[in-house]
Amino acid sequence: MEPDLSAVDARLEAVDADGYLLDADSTDPNQQYLSGFDAPDPFVTLYADGTHLLFVRSLEFGRAKREARADTVERFVDYDYDRLRERHDRREAAGRVRAAFLREHGVESVAVPPRFPTGTADALREQGIEVTVDHDDAIEQARAIKTDEEVDHVRSAQRANEAAMAAAEDLIRGAAVDDEGRLLAEGEVLTSERVREEIEVTLLRNGCALDETIVACGADAADPHDRGSGPLVADEPIIVDIFPQDKDSKYHADMTRTFLVGEPSETVQEWFELTDQARKAAIDAVEPGVTGAEVHDVVCDVYEDAGLPTLRSDGSAETGFIHSTGHGVGLAVHEQPSVSQRGGELEPGHVITIEPGLYDPDVGGVRIEDFLVVTDDGAENLTEYPVALTGE
Repeated sequence: MEPDLSAVDARLEAVDADGYLLDADSTDPNQQYLSGFDAPDPFVTLYADGTHLLFVRSLEFGRAKREARADTVERFVDYDYDRLRERHDRREAAGRVRAAFLREHGVESVAVPPRFPTGTADALREQGIEVTVDHDDAIEQARAIKTDEEVDHVRSAQRANEAAMAAAEDLIRGAAVDDEGRLLAEGEVLTSERVREEIEVTLLRNGCALDETIVACGADAADPHDRGSGPLVADEPIIVDIFPQDKDSKYHADMTRTFLVGEPSETVQEWFELTDQARKAAIDAVEPGVTGAEVHDVVCDVYEDAGLPTLRSDGSAETGFIHSTGHGVGLAVHEQPSVSQRGGELEPGHVITIEPGLYDPDVGGVRIEDFLVVTDDGAENLTEYPVALTGE
């Protein structure tokens, strides 16, 4: 898969820079995207008349030559780093090596992303290299437009996601209820932690990994990013939000469902139905040329027409719909484009979540999340998992 770097080319021309520079390990999505290489330690990637990699140590050198998407792969020792270390401290020697590497490829000025290491930038400037911060992050913009291959990677991660969601739902739906209203599984109190364990084990068996999962019940679910803890209880909504990363491709999926064991209150039932209505309306609105702001407005309209607060109607609202409608998904679980009040125009290849929700500590929380790929004539929903509050 060769990335489309036309956005990066345009940015280099706009800022009059010779090349684009990254200094990060491969957990950085831009580094993974540009280099095509997976390494746990930071390395330098230069995009200028091709893609060129520079490693501090020789450890990854052979594998990078075989696996990286690079025209050249070089090491600090190729630029006399050991000799420089005899004459200069480590920081200056590293700066001199990086500057020599850039000049070897005809580069005297570079653009760098907003989160570029300050120490590296300062050391390059001391060596006479001009460093310009690309505040708009052209590589992230390039990543936002997915190829068919990338969409397939996301789709594969979503199949694992759905297996994990099914495992969580089976555990929750199959629970008994004790005299205190707590859910029981195999005679033990069912907790958020136990459901997360089931999710994470299922993901591992399906080639995915996940550092965090949300399984939040009751008042915990009223905070959109509360992971949840402790016993799950009947008659209260349980938000399950899973966003795994495929261990091979490094692409993510993202999906949320809300479950309830027992009888929902009238408010929870109304919230669930409104949220599903908002989800469907937003999905129907997605097509090329529509802005993320317009899709977000569709969700706000549903909630506001029902008399519920949104951040659009009240920027200080602490209950109701208190987040954006969605975000891009890819090598990062949150990336461009934005589906929010400031969201720009959607284009074919954008992969976006649609995740309306309502929150109040006195009620709990309800959120339903699908995600789509924008196509030439509309959108394809990559989520196949059913939507049901009580499972009846």
